[in-house]
Amino acid sequence: MRTKALVFCAILLMQACRPLLAEPPDPKQPDSPGLLKRLTERAREAKDKVQNFGDIALGVLGAYYEEHIQPVTVSYTEWASNVKTSIWDKLKTTIDSYMPFQAKNPDDQPPQG
Repeated sequence: MRTKALVFCAILLMQACRPLLAEPPDPKQPDSPGLLKRLTERAREAKDKVQNFGDIALGVLGAYYEEHIQPVTVSYTEWASNVKTSIWDKLKTTIDSYMPFQAKNPDDQPPQG
């Protein structure tokens, strides 16, 4: 009798589990559109925050440059420009005064030779 009960339980168990084994597992559903929308919104928000931070950083750096660096560099660039102008003026006067073959009078001609 015991064997009959065991066989009967096994048959019932097989019949109960058969539909579960016959059905294929559900394929994974792709992400819902709502989730993708939320992800794109968060990505846009993060991008905007980064851009805003960049704008703020550029503003701070620009102010620092105008207050601390530009006054120093302006004096050096003016000095360099003045030195260049001074040297160029000296060079022009030297070249203008040094003409070995230039005639003193307009009638005099340099020797041809």
